[in-house]
Amino acid sequence: MASSEEKVPLGRRLRHGVRTYRAAISIFVFAVGVFLSVLALGFFTPLSNSYPFTAINAETNTPVANYNLVFVVVGPIVAIVGAYLVGAYFNARRKFEHLMVTKSKAEFLRNIPELEDLLWDLTPADAVRYEQKKAELRVRR
Repeated sequence: MASSEEKVPLGRRLRHGVRTYRAAISIFVFAVGVFLSVLALGFFTPLSNSYPFTAINAETNTPVANYNLVFVVVGPIVAIVGAYLVGAYFNARRKFEHLMVTKSKAEFLRNIPELEDLLWDLTPADAVRYEQKKAELRVRR
């Protein structure tokens, strides 16, 4: 006998969480990349003599490993990936909001393929808004 409340698999819950908090995650990734890049700049530039970087560099430049070398490589890569994620999300958000304000059924029908492509970059709440707009305009598809 199946229980009335089935347990959702972890993978599906994780994907739903990532899609729900896509903006926050992309901003966080970008901020981490910028932070790592600043730490690398703070070690390899004359900024290393200023207060916050002297304390940080003492911890990151250990006799076992110099983590600042990792920051030089990883920081810009993570910052570029984060910048792409932030840009893609907010660009998709802007286009989606522009396409959703239409009151014309014909214009909405013309934009359905683009709207459905944009939904891949947006949250599940936006998919619900899209379905409500389709119901409001009585579009069957």
